[in-house]
Amino acid sequence: MRRYFTIKGILSPWSRRDAAQDESSPLIPKVSSAKEDVEELGDVTTESHEAGPNKGQDNSPVSAGIQPHYIYSFMDYILKYFLILSNLMFTVLGLVVLVLGMWGLISKRSFAQEKIGSIGTDPMLVFLTLGFVLTMLCLSGCVGALRENSTLLKLFSAALLALIIAQVLTAIVVYSLQVQVGDYLRSGMLAAMVHYQDDLDLRFITDEIQSNLQCCGADNYRDWELNIYYNCSAPGVLACGVPATCCVDPLENGTVWNSQCGLGAQLLDEFSAQSVIFLGGCLGGMSRWIEQHEGLIGTVGVVLLGVQIWLPVTVMLPLTTRDN
Repeated sequence: MRRYFTIKGILSPWSRRDAAQDESSPLIPKVSSAKEDVEELGDVTTESHEAGPNKGQDNSPVSAGIQPHYIYSFMDYILKYFLILSNLMFTVLGLVVLVLGMWGLISKRSFAQEKIGSIGTDPMLVFLTLGFVLTMLCLSGCVGALRENSTLLKLFSAALLALIIAQVLTAIVVYSLQVQVGDYLRSGMLAAMVHYQDDLDLRFITDEIQSNLQCCGADNYRDWELNIYYNCSAPGVLACGVPATCCVDPLENGTVWNSQCGLGAQLLDEFSAQSVIFLGGCLGGMSRWIEQHEGLIGTVGVVLLGVQIWLPVTVMLPLTTRDN
């Protein structure tokens, strides 16, 4: 009998062992030594055979109080604390994103009565939603692993699996509707250019795209004519110009940012303008960047998807085994 329990414990790390019912735990229970468990089982078995007429039926409090539990390996401890630390880290990240989104909405007074109608298109709302979802999801996983709460762990696994399905469906839709997605990006880029001077968030995003991709406008630099300040009929100094992030050398070989380097760029022909600003649009720059880094993008996507699949599987496997 002792040899049987020893072999069973080696082959199956999630196998059940004997302990009191109030000592059971979803992940790492408080257990006694294997020798004491076997001896206790032997005593109960002996008492059962000596019970008299009720053979095989022992209703004594001793046998009723013995319930199966598990002995976990060192890897199980690593799994528990890995779940705690990783979810704690992403919970803090989610809180940072949540605070950033809330700060952006408050600083721009997006909750004011005159702006509340357009809050749905505010980029800060994306940060707010993403931060809230990430915080609640990772907090449930962190607390569930810390307190060894099977309900929270199951909720965490179910939410993560739903998130994985949503990501896979999104990737399929984006791949199958590339033309429509391109049109949507173009419309969004043009809308950001129209409101470039009015929305600080859109200005920041547009400047980052143009600076990093070395592009100007959606299709070309003349798209900036859509902006009322950069339109050639505008009365201001920015008329027929482009933002400084379109310039080839906005520092002009110095250390001070020249915000007027793109003035009058739309009046130049392409041959003359190419030495001052970037002529190509950002949509083409995005396509080229994706083509150049498609291997890296695919690798990162597979790794992230694998980690997301691995987490709920490793959580649900022991929970399912315990329920059986």
